[in-house]
Amino acid sequence: MRLYYDGLCPLCSREIDHYKKCRGAERIEFVDITSGDFDAVKEQLDPKAIHRHMHAKTSDGSVVTGVNAFILVWEQLPAYRWLAKIIRWPPAHWVAEVGYRVFARVRPLLPRRKRDCESSPYCE
Repeated sequence: MRLYYDGLCPLCSREIDHYKKCRGAERIEFVDITSGDFDAVKEQLDPKAIHRHMHAKTSDGSVVTGVNAFILVWEQLPAYRWLAKIIRWPPAHWVAEVGYRVFARVRPLLPRRKRDCESSPYCE
């Protein structure tokens, strides 16, 4: 699977860096959507939507977003499979979805990682 994330978001980057160190991370291709060589259209993704919500693409080409993308990641990481099971439970999924939507709205207001902004068009 491929996980698309905002590498200029400090919180997002820390979380992804943590996942990369976990057992099972080798089954995930982490793609920084703010890198100069990323092309959403080439990846068959909506260029605006990819910057609003986390996206994941499964091996069969299906695309999932938001909380469901996190669930796919957690299912690949043995240490987080328990969390994926909990969040799949409808009441927990609803709470996680509300929390994620709030975060997705405020995320653009968070400071960007300045040291990487020279090479990205997404720092405005």
